[in-house]
Amino acid sequence: MTQFDKRNISMLIDLYEIMMANGYYVNHEAETEVIFDVFYRRNPDGAGFAIFAGLEQVLEYLENLHFEADDIAYLRSLNIFDEKFLEILSNYRFHGTVRSLPEGTIMYPYEPVMSICAPLLDAQIIETAVLTQINHQSLIATKTQRIVNAAQGRPVSDFGARRAHNVDSAVYGARASYIGGAAGSATLMAGKMFNMPVSGTMAHSFVMFHKDEFTAFKLFAELYPERSVLLVDTYDVLKSGIPNAIRVAHEVLEPKGQRLQGIRIDSGDLAYLSKEARRMLDEAGLQDCKIVASNSLDEYTIRSLLDQGGCIDSFGVGERLITAKSDPVFGAVYKLAAIKENGKVIPKIKISENAEKITNPGEKKLWRIYNNTGHAVADLITLYDEEPDFSKPYSYIDPRKPWKRSAFQDCTGKELLQVVMKDGKRTQPPRSLVDIRKYVAAQLKNEIWPEEQRFENPHHHFLDMSPAYYNMKMKLLEQAQDFEYQPA
Repeated sequence: MTQFDKRNISMLIDLYEIMMANGYYVNHEAETEVIFDVFYRRNPDGAGFAIFAGLEQVLEYLENLHFEADDIAYLRSLNIFDEKFLEILSNYRFHGTVRSLPEGTIMYPYEPVMSICAPLLDAQIIETAVLTQINHQSLIATKTQRIVNAAQGRPVSDFGARRAHNVDSAVYGARASYIGGAAGSATLMAGKMFNMPVSGTMAHSFVMFHKDEFTAFKLFAELYPERSVLLVDTYDVLKSGIPNAIRVAHEVLEPKGQRLQGIRIDSGDLAYLSKEARRMLDEAGLQDCKIVASNSLDEYTIRSLLDQGGCIDSFGVGERLITAKSDPVFGAVYKLAAIKENGKVIPKIKISENAEKITNPGEKKLWRIYNNTGHAVADLITLYDEEPDFSKPYSYIDPRKPWKRSAFQDCTGKELLQVVMKDGKRTQPPRSLVDIRKYVAAQLKNEIWPEEQRFENPHHHFLDMSPAYYNMKMKLLEQAQDFEYQPA
């Protein structure tokens, strides 16, 4: 058994988190109920929105969170933890309640995408694992959606595992790419784990190994006639690759009643080569043969290829998808929002010299507001015990323009945060990856404005507040300004 096989990811904890948990235990504070929110501050690539992904892995982690004997031994060896605290960990399980966006929900900066209510010890030690999953998969799902959008209906496949940062980023990145709209992945491990489509063609090495290109194409087509996509750029696309592919189509596949499924171009001027390849294939009676393009593609290169009239039917996208190369940090954070004492919720706020780092305090609800055409016009934060009445004009405050009088009219609202875990146990069965993917597509088609889906200068989605919530936040800010340090 390898170290990878026997690892316990429960130990995916930053040292400072478990040090604080130990401190809470020693000071008899560990059982105090608290609320932490997960949110992010900026859409990657200047996009108009992001896609929430990774929830399933968060819930798996929380349900299975435990510490094995060697974990406790390692923590003991650091000589910084109370022995009774380590005994607590040896029999530990998570006891919190989690409210979350459904996986695949379109989300926006500064709104709570997950809210965790748990004993302080529980809430403190899960921060790293929660953020690791949400940050990575939300980033890749969002990047993939941009690439799929650029492809204008042509299939996009994840070809990125060999350039991923490690095994987990390849496999869970493939999962996230499928949520974001990819047709499938080349990574078999992802296909097996998540029951998602897998795809692949052939390698340059297969062509180079055999005595000539035609022989390699012939052998591959005989082995995989229904998957006969031939890689035509090993030597020369137009002088060798395409002519040999056409020859295989006529001499090998057609006598067996089969058709050449496609050719793939992995280098060179993809726009020019694809147009010439299309002409040659059509002249040979292979109008149904698809052209696949790969080679360091992203949403910008794909858009450029299509703007140039490139005759490309599908794309294999690798490194720039699986690493989100253009903007590889998502930046979701995990902040204390409230403490529960004697049945009362006490909101907490973090302030900063940087206005964007001031948090939205307290236990809260998040609503998506729709107009009478079904489009989402804004999101709304309210106090947890508020029930907005959208049957009549509803006054709200835009925190960027608090002086402006505004109201939603002829609108409906949907509460977004759902209870997905209670006392450490799921309240809902896992959703299939196919359903999550369809949910993303349906929102983009029916709810999210096309203006928010632009690559450049997308429309800003408003995050508004109820007057009661806004006033509570302002009161906390005023109290923080009035605070003066009093020496003991």
